[in-house]
Amino acid sequence: MKSKCVLFLTIVVCFLLQCTVIDFISIGSIAPNLILILCVSMGLMRGRKSGLWVGFFSGLFIDMFYGSIFGFYALIYMYVGFISGYAHRIYYDDDIKIPMILVAITDLLYNLAVYGLQFLLRGRLGLGTYLYRIIIPEVFYTVFLTLIVYKAFYYINYHFMSITKKESESIWVIK
Repeated sequence: MKSKCVLFLTIVVCFLLQCTVIDFISIGSIAPNLILILCVSMGLMRGRKSGLWVGFFSGLFIDMFYGSIFGFYALIYMYVGFISGYAHRIYYDDDIKIPMILVAITDLLYNLAVYGLQFLLRGRLGLGTYLYRIIIPEVFYTVFLTLIVYKAFYYINYHFMSITKKESESIWVIK
């Protein structure tokens, strides 16, 4: 129960930081995606199920306050957390390269999904402009923020939450 409360508090704090502080450090109206970093981090550290729930509730917060289509961001972030949870069994949590690669890939897929479902279906066909002016700078900025924030999420996960047993989720254990 303690780990669920800490996880929910982490989601709320990241959402508040995304809405307030991250907007102040945006460069040319490009802001890093702290919520995506949280979903990838928790999926990588805690597994697919935790990544799925963190993504769902994070996206639900964004949908409630900023979304035009209810459930759109919850679905996208849920997929991001679930997909990054597949790396839970394979990679170690303390290595920073894997979260950076996962954040880059999922941020690219997230932005392409937002473009495809929010802009392309409305007839706005400027993919090249959207790619070079928004997607690529945001991917680099989010990966840079991952270098700073991932260690804080790692600390929160291993000091304030109950640790999930990797042996029970090993690919070598028959279930």
